[in-house]
Amino acid sequence: LRIKPLTNDDVNCLSTRFQRQVITTNPAIPNSIIVQGEKKQVFSYDYVFGPESTQEEVYTNAIVRLVENFLEGYNVTILAYGQTSSGKTHTMGTADNSSISPDSKGIIPRAMETLFSSMNSLQCKNQKFSIKVSFIEIYNEDLIDLLGEGDMEARSQVTIREDSKGNILWNGLQEIKVNGVEDVMSHLARGSMNRQVGATEMNSKSSRSHAVFSVIMAQQKYVGSSPTPPPSTPPRPSTPSRLSDSSRIARSSSNLNLRMSRRFDEGDWVTVTSKFHFVDLAGSERLKRTSAVGERAKEGISINGGLLALGNVISALGDPNKAKHVTHVPYRDSKLTRLLQDSLGGNANTLMIACVSSSESNLNETINTLKYANRARNIKNSVSINQEESGWNDLEHLQSLVLKLRNEIKSLK
Repeated sequence: LRIKPLTNDDVNCLSTRFQRQVITTNPAIPNSIIVQGEKKQVFSYDYVFGPESTQEEVYTNAIVRLVENFLEGYNVTILAYGQTSSGKTHTMGTADNSSISPDSKGIIPRAMETLFSSMNSLQCKNQKFSIKVSFIEIYNEDLIDLLGEGDMEARSQVTIREDSKGNILWNGLQEIKVNGVEDVMSHLARGSMNRQVGATEMNSKSSRSHAVFSVIMAQQKYVGSSPTPPPSTPPRPSTPSRLSDSSRIARSSSNLNLRMSRRFDEGDWVTVTSKFHFVDLAGSERLKRTSAVGERAKEGISINGGLLALGNVISALGDPNKAKHVTHVPYRDSKLTRLLQDSLGGNANTLMIACVSSSESNLNETINTLKYANRARNIKNSVSINQEESGWNDLEHLQSLVLKLRNEIKSLK
């Protein structure tokens, strides 16, 4: 939970009565808050960051461990949820660029700095990395590639598919290879400029779409007892052309046996693929307060519809009373919940950051957000490393594997 402090705009726009702070922390109970509304309510979370908290504190206490999990090969998702103008984009850093001061940097640039620093450390010297990024928004229930080239009509359509293992795949989305923090931030800034933003009475730069910035990492890791890994693609043995076919076959088989025995005794290369989704949700809003009309009102209705579907999924997964009776989880009710199917109840380490305002004018929206986040805490994900042995598309590797298994069977007999 992150509590937004009163800004100059809040002070200027709100009457003195509605500037009263309705959220206080409870020193006796860590990571809990007290809401002073019509009745006193107490909520507890994994982390509580007060109005005076800094970007560095949020990142160090809640995010660093998730970056470490991502580097190990786990999928990770961070969702920023809350009403409009509650500080989600600021916390996430989705709109960060080179002009942002170091202290104001959000989660994304800080996470990328940690990631690339860890990749270049001595601990990862025997690993090979490949990193790609993508940026997608859901605007009025349409999926839009924010990094796509050309006009909207010329871009390939983004669709959501599910493979035989139940993993969610995004087809038609451009994934761009990056080599450093600067590359990531340039693509983030370019995509943010293409994102739908508009002014309402509650926020002059209100996000009018849900946005998902994704980092996809593929790494080759050596798994074995030998401290020095063998080459990931061992050279093929050369054989003199004058040898007879039978001699060549025998020699090739002997070489394969020798290499395979050494390879499997010492270890092997594995490919690990992991995804890090940074989800900056559009803020929930009431049309009465935003005074939205026309296209802005249509956007607000679509935003609330996606958040309602997300709330229904969270309730089905996290409400103990419903969990006993409800077997159907309504992922297909919106594009947002379909995109996040792996993150909610699937294979991902997921953290929701609930952003709230402490002023009395936002009391109803704040309580709704707190209850929403409380239900999300009850969701249990089943997390595993996305790892498979390298070489399943390599004929020579498969031949070696067959010979190795034959020798094992022979010795056992």
